[in-house]
Amino acid sequence: MRVEIWSDIACPWCYIGKARFEKGLAAFAHRDDVEVVHRSFELDPNRAKGDTGPVLAMLAKKYGRTLDEARAMEAHVASNAHSEGLGYRTEGRDHGNTFDIHRLLHLAKERGRQSELLDLAYRANFAEERSVFDAETLVALGVEAGLDETEVRAVLADETAYAAAVREDEREAAELGANGVPFFVLDRRYGISGGQPAEVFTQALEQAWQGRALQPVGSDAEVCGPDGACEVPQA
Repeated sequence: MRVEIWSDIACPWCYIGKARFEKGLAAFAHRDDVEVVHRSFELDPNRAKGDTGPVLAMLAKKYGRTLDEARAMEAHVASNAHSEGLGYRTEGRDHGNTFDIHRLLHLAKERGRQSELLDLAYRANFAEERSVFDAETLVALGVEAGLDETEVRAVLADETAYAAAVREDEREAAELGANGVPFFVLDRRYGISGGQPAEVFTQALEQAWQGRALQPVGSDAEVCGPDGACEVPQA
């Protein structure tokens, strides 16, 4: 079975959803026969490279909230992250264009290090004092993931490198009807939207393995949309 996951490094529910999916996969009897492929989805593709700003200010502006209300929204996300054993900073994070990160993830996929780089990038963005919108940080993350530094720098210096691969992922997401991320596709037959509980993923994997039609899931799970914003239910 092949599971494709469309996500963005800037999406907190993708970060949380990945952890929940992996727990669900671990409980699946045929987990060793599942290939997981991560696909690109930019939440804010029209944002200029280098245009970064505080996440709290972005949330407040997007939802018409005060900064204190934005902090409460982030605290809710942090609670979900912590429940999955993930680190999450509610202050000091920034937001920006993720195209370069996706290009590097395609390089990492070719080198068999995609999952390693994805985990490092998520952790840097959400749990550590490291900006994934800084080129030197991306170089360091690539090296930590096991990539060659010279190759990483060459990709970052050439804006056309893996650009077509990122756009192809995004085109396929649109064709599959993905309006937000995370979006999980099982064998190109079944789709699951949002950061579902681990047991939902296990059930979906079992049903897909048996060839049964899946019941719709994910309508009430948290996703991040193509306008760059992430809906955060209030506690």
